[in-house]
Amino acid sequence: MCDASQAVGKIPINFEEWGITYLAISAHKLYGPKGSGALVVRKGYQLNPILFGGGHQKGLRSGTLNVPGIVGLGEACRLRLLEMEEDEKAIANLRDKLQGLLFEKIPGLVVNGDITSRLSGNLHISIPDLPNSAIIARVRHQLAISTGAACSSGVETPSHVLQAMGLSQEVIEGALRIGIGKFTTPQEIEQAASIISSAASLTRKALYSSGVTISLQSTLNMEL
Repeated sequence: MCDASQAVGKIPINFEEWGITYLAISAHKLYGPKGSGALVVRKGYQLNPILFGGGHQKGLRSGTLNVPGIVGLGEACRLRLLEMEEDEKAIANLRDKLQGLLFEKIPGLVVNGDITSRLSGNLHISIPDLPNSAIIARVRHQLAISTGAACSSGVETPSHVLQAMGLSQEVIEGALRIGIGKFTTPQEIEQAASIISSAASLTRKALYSSGVTISLQSTLNMEL
């Protein structure tokens, strides 16, 4: 089972050569309509249905089909096939610009994960001496943010992925995830860098002047 929600439309996917059995796609992750998606199933494999009724989709999932959503997903896939290579290069340039600006402005900042093999629109950073919850509290009215991935909303435990990467507790607690898309502008990148770095500076002054520390895992998801 391959959850390709973050990959489809951003990197080439070779279903056959990679030996994928089940591939999940979410439309809004590739600029399609929210509320629609797809599951690609390799021939010869079956899944037991969890919704029963009219026997739609060969008995796999009963229920009236979301035709506009399906058409929108198909059109989004078509457009990504045409635009993906050029778009992702431009997005990677914006990500690198943001990364550079943040390195200049925030002492001690680190980038999590492999800096060469990563999605163009993903910048995952940590400010080890600052809890991410404190940063988020300062920027939440200026940037679109969340306290976790949408699929783990309400969960305040540290990311199991970051733990599996062997990151230290202070790095995990300072982790921020920034998302950049094809509609993000260079001006927004500069604005975001200024907002985040200012929040880090103010948080550092507040924490170290009071001697208070906070520990709470969160992530930032900027969709400009």
